[in-house]
Amino acid sequence: MAKKVIVLSGASSVGKGKIKQLLLQDKELDLRSVISMTTRPKKENEVDGNDYYFVDYTYFAKAVKDKALYEYTEFNGYYYGTLKSEIDFWLKQGKNILVEVEAQGVGPLKLNIPEAVCFFVVPTSMEELEKLIHEKYNDDAASERMRINKAKMEMEIAPLFNNQITNDSPERAYEEIKEITLREWAKLEEDEK
Repeated sequence: MAKKVIVLSGASSVGKGKIKQLLLQDKELDLRSVISMTTRPKKENEVDGNDYYFVDYTYFAKAVKDKALYEYTEFNGYYYGTLKSEIDFWLKQGKNILVEVEAQGVGPLKLNIPEAVCFFVVPTSMEELEKLIHEKYNDDAASERMRINKAKMEMEIAPLFNNQITNDSPERAYEEIKEITLREWAKLEEDEK
């Protein structure tokens, strides 16, 4: 049975969250969300095991040492990673999955799951993205600067992706991702025959 996996990535603060939400609500795609692990503190509205698996640095380091992660990255002093067990659990049950990762995490995932359909979400312009980041982090100049610098570095990775999706509207971006995904999944099924 084909592994039906969507990998969603993109520039920092580009609006992946809303697109992800629309994809997960789509009954035809029937996706399960892979929950990442992080060392960052839980925000007030977040739920452990739903938004992230919140762990300490020692636990995260052990996961890295034990090769329990497909990929991991560091941002702002905190680590984020995709657990192999989380992906393997859903795939063994024959479920379609959605993995949201930082841009540099896509390569290791693609090596392990070559049939994954990967998407990189880009802003309509870098100026527009900087404006969004400014609005979101205007009370924290250091975070704003870090996010803008991170987004610029991630945008340099964008050309490596076959599927770059412009987020001029989350609904339109979601529709484009769905259309490409269904086409790729149909090819996978055809190849299995």
